[in-house]
Amino acid sequence: MSKSEIAMTDYFDALEKVKNKITQAQYQVMTSANVERNILYWNIGNVIIEYSTWGNRFVETLSKDLKLSYPGVDGYSARNLNYMKQFAQRIPSEKILHQVGAKISWKAIKTLIDKTDSLEEYLWYTERCLENGWSTAVLVHQLESGLYERQALADKTTNFNAQLSNPYNEQVEEIIKDPYIFDFIPNSKKMKEVELEEALVQQITKLLLEFGTGFAFMGRQYPIKVGDRDFYIDLLFYNVKLHCYFVVELKTVEFEPEFAGKLSFYLSAIDGELKSPADNPTIGLLLCKGKDKMVAEYALRDVNKPMGVSEYKLSSQINKELQDNIPTIEDIENRLN
Repeated sequence: MSKSEIAMTDYFDALEKVKNKITQAQYQVMTSANVERNILYWNIGNVIIEYSTWGNRFVETLSKDLKLSYPGVDGYSARNLNYMKQFAQRIPSEKILHQVGAKISWKAIKTLIDKTDSLEEYLWYTERCLENGWSTAVLVHQLESGLYERQALADKTTNFNAQLSNPYNEQVEEIIKDPYIFDFIPNSKKMKEVELEEALVQQITKLLLEFGTGFAFMGRQYPIKVGDRDFYIDLLFYNVKLHCYFVVELKTVEFEPEFAGKLSFYLSAIDGELKSPADNPTIGLLLCKGKDKMVAEYALRDVNKPMGVSEYKLSSQINKELQDNIPTIEDIENRLN
């Protein structure tokens, strides 16, 4: 059958399928090449460790000889060889290397070597890179925001263990951060809730990056009707990985116990009006300017809806020390005179 006899829509469908197959194959080849190179670098690093008593001159000489032996091949600078040594020191076994350690880009590996302090932290970020497909730029952003400390190590204030069954409670707990960092919004002591809400929505891409992979934005001041009354939810998300609605209430003040009651009502309304039988229970998050942890824990103790309380941080103002060092108009005039 000639091409002219095939319906154009069918042809384009076939073309897209072939292109997708090619793209997938190219990605697999690239990933496989990355893994093979990283394994090679780890093995070279172990050789360097074996002869590390010879000092830095050994690495410099090795670099020169490798460049002579493999002209035109990048990657054998003394600096890169030292990264290979650190890579081998960081990943203690071939098992860990093959499971996780070698599956991200070499640039990402070097970034993690520079910016993490332990194997646990290194592997945590590596797993998130693989899970979320982070670029190196996104990885750097997450490292600089202290994501590991805010998400993996944070002492979070939630009632998920009491209100959700295993393993769903653990999965929800993992995605919560404390504090949330909104460094794309200038700090303002007088910012109102509606202004904070508007600022977050205007930077929705950065907001979704902070919330994490899987969050889809459903709307701001999302309307929901209960009886004859209309109510409006500050921010509504749907998490496609957890298959649940995610209600966020913003407070530009310290946490107060009554906030939990209002959020609980919203969760009941979403469960009753929007949630389908296939969805998991709706999750609530109160984002406050600050909180007394014990007050928040008591407030959540008898609430029968799953929710958490986290603080948020905005972009820091110029710190006082820097501000004190900025010359005044009088200082400048005195110097000129």
